[in-house]
Amino acid sequence: MRTVRRSQLREIVPLSDTTIYEMEQRGEFPRRFNLTPRCVVWDLAEVETWIEERRNASSAGKIETRPAPDVRLRKTRPVKSDQG
Repeated sequence: MRTVRRSQLREIVPLSDTTIYEMEQRGEFPRRFNLTPRCVVWDLAEVETWIEERRNASSAGKIETRPAPDVRLRKTRPVKSDQG
C-alpha cells in the first residue's frame, strides 16, 4: 500500500481541503487515516480509483454540472478599476 500526504494529494486532486473534508464526510471521497497523531494520509490506490470513477462518470454524463450564471440578471455592473 502506498500513501500520500496532504501536499501530495493537492497535486493529484485540485480541490480545497474543505471540499475534500466535506466529500469525505458524505462518503464521496476516500477517507483519510492517521499514521501518527500528527500525520494524516490517504491510500493512493483509493484516490486513483476515485479519479478513474469520476472520469468514467463524467464521460457517461452522470456528473451533473451547473449552468453558467446569466449575467443579464445582475442588478449592478462590476466596478472597473481606474488603475491600469
